[in-house]
Amino acid sequence: MILIGIVYGTLTGNLEAVTEAVIASSKEAVNLCIGMAGITAMWTGIMKIAETTGLVQKLSKGLRPVLKILFPQLPEESRACSYISLNFLSNLLGLSWASTSSGLLSFQELDKINREECERMGENGKRGIHIASNAMCTFLIINVSSLQLIPMNMIAYRAQYGSPQPAAIVGPAILVTGISTAVAVVFCLVMNSRTLQKHRNIL
Repeated sequence: MILIGIVYGTLTGNLEAVTEAVIASSKEAVNLCIGMAGITAMWTGIMKIAETTGLVQKLSKGLRPVLKILFPQLPEESRACSYISLNFLSNLLGLSWASTSSGLLSFQELDKINREECERMGENGKRGIHIASNAMCTFLIINVSSLQLIPMNMIAYRAQYGSPQPAAIVGPAILVTGISTAVAVVFCLVMNSRTLQKHRNIL
């Protein structure tokens, strides 16, 4: 698309306008990144403080009934549960950038649990190491659906571009992400129940 724009601008004699647009867009991108970096740094720091002070552990206990339903295979005291709770809380606040680190840590712990279960199953079970577990699939689906009560990133974007009401996105965001998360939860519960029934039939 960039090459087509340059060629078209050259053929129509508007190459100068293309150059000005490239410079203006580059400047706008840098300004946007700088503005978002401050907001992301602040909220990431707040989430880190919450984790260090033990607030995340307390909140994860509140989410434990929900996690037990979504991840019945995970031990309650697993580190994966704490990281998943932190990721869910970050997404609830609309801090998708801040939730990246907790999401990666969650997957590392879930992968470790999957490997340990495969090793306990013996040589045949080791083949399943490269296959995502139910918990890993469930976490990914719920994470993508991303229920957001306060879409901070979108509010920041709208404020950055001069929106008179940057928080007007809150209502629609709650509605849309609520529907997507509800569909994701139902899908995960159905698929998990089918997997458990399949294992019971094999046993």
